[in-house]
Amino acid sequence: MVMTPSMPSSAVSTAEPLPAGSPSAPGSSGTRPCRVLIGTDTYPPDVNGAAYFTHRLARGLARRGNDVHVVCASETGPARTEHVDGVTVHRLRSAPVLVHPTMRISVPARLDRLVAAIAPDVVHVQGHFVVGRAAISAARRAGVPVVATNHFMPDNLFQFAHVPEPLRDRAGDLAWRDFNRVFSRADRITTPTRIAAGLLAGKGFTRPVEPVSCGIDLSRFRPRKEPRAWARKAVDLPDRRTVLFVGRLDEEKRLDELIRALPYVLNGTDAQLALAGTGGRRASLERLARRIGVGDRVTFLGFVPDDMLPDAYAAADVFAMPGVAELQSIATLEAMATGLPVVAADAMALPHLVRPGENGHLYRPGDVHGLARHLTALLESPALCAAMGAASREIALTHDHQASLARFEEIYREVAR
Repeated sequence: MVMTPSMPSSAVSTAEPLPAGSPSAPGSSGTRPCRVLIGTDTYPPDVNGAAYFTHRLARGLARRGNDVHVVCASETGPARTEHVDGVTVHRLRSAPVLVHPTMRISVPARLDRLVAAIAPDVVHVQGHFVVGRAAISAARRAGVPVVATNHFMPDNLFQFAHVPEPLRDRAGDLAWRDFNRVFSRADRITTPTRIAAGLLAGKGFTRPVEPVSCGIDLSRFRPRKEPRAWARKAVDLPDRRTVLFVGRLDEEKRLDELIRALPYVLNGTDAQLALAGTGGRRASLERLARRIGVGDRVTFLGFVPDDMLPDAYAAADVFAMPGVAELQSIATLEAMATGLPVVAADAMALPHLVRPGENGHLYRPGDVHGLARHLTALLESPALCAAMGAASREIALTHDHQASLARFEEIYREVAR
């Protein structure tokens, strides 16, 4: 379901001014709700994990009675202000990046006028790039407290920036140094998992980092009573045992390993692989599947609209996540909440979700035979799938997005005192 994010900018003020709010403290008895300005470098219609999380955060906070504003790039170019899902979205003027068809960026500018017009109780940035950086600077100048959430790993950007393999270690060091400089200006820092927090410490970030799960909507993503054949028909899949991946079809997801594992799986199991998402590697993955003789068993579902995602998960028997740059993996959590066992790479935060032998298996990245062996064991045993899927659901229950929203509200109150 995931496409490459646009790179927004912080170029101009909003299309319409907003009145300043009262200075009363948020969240206290008898005072107004919290006014939050969320600064993000990617937001729908961008489709990626950070955009998805930020949209759910903004919409969820608004539904809980908060006054929520988002500042991000215009996906069409001109600046405008719009009201969507109870959230005021300030789209900043942007321009396309010539080296990438879906990225947009503009010359950075100060966001002081926007911060002054909104008068937020807290600014919550979702990254350290153009918009996040400008929002932190404007908040510091205005004396507004800042919460910063990290979704960044250099691996997510290398392919889009066309960084050659030999230079990636050096480029990664520079990227982390820049991250440390920008995020050190925040009052509170969060990231989705303990493993992700440990990564920041390992990269020289000395400030405390609190893990706050991205969370998922457990009412939407839940086990289905209907036969899987119904869901497969809804997403146009043949009715056979199915391995599913949901995410960007890009380099760090290592989807070639899933396709290369499929011939070994097919040696003993009538199965198929479904890939839900878009990205720059689709054409090469299609060629690979044809070349190794499994083209008829790999279905590229393309972009799956949000309202159809529960059907995609319900169509599968096993969820696979071979990515090696996951700070949490919302897609994996959604699959687990749906009641699917998971086979995932033993990398980054995925071991935080997958408990080997309980709700799935981990494999060493690059070990195609090990990946195939784990997939085959699950596909050949519906009873094992059911037992591990039930365990997945129990683990997912600890990631309710309402609990995450409540924690962010607490953090806002703490920094705004």
